[in-house]
Amino acid sequence: MKIIKEDCDPSVDNTTDLPNNCYVVTYNKDGIATYDLVAAAKQSEIFDNYYDKYKKDFVTMQQSEGRVSPKLWGNPPPKDKKKKS
Repeated sequence: MKIIKEDCDPSVDNTTDLPNNCYVVTYNKDGIATYDLVAAAKQSEIFDNYYDKYKKDFVTMQQSEGRVSPKLWGNPPPKDKKKKS
């Protein structure tokens, strides 16, 4: 499990540039709704971690707008090799 961004604004940070295994997790922190962007191989990993941490303050988790393959996300693009003349 990898927390991509803590305490974020989902209307701004939930973009199609995220990996497709990313979720928006909603929980209450001091009575205020808080959002995290989290990626994991299994949805149950995220649920277990957040439920253990926040118990009854855990609200929900939804699939993000991410469209990028997790294998390709976060990797820099390959550098162009110069051709010998």
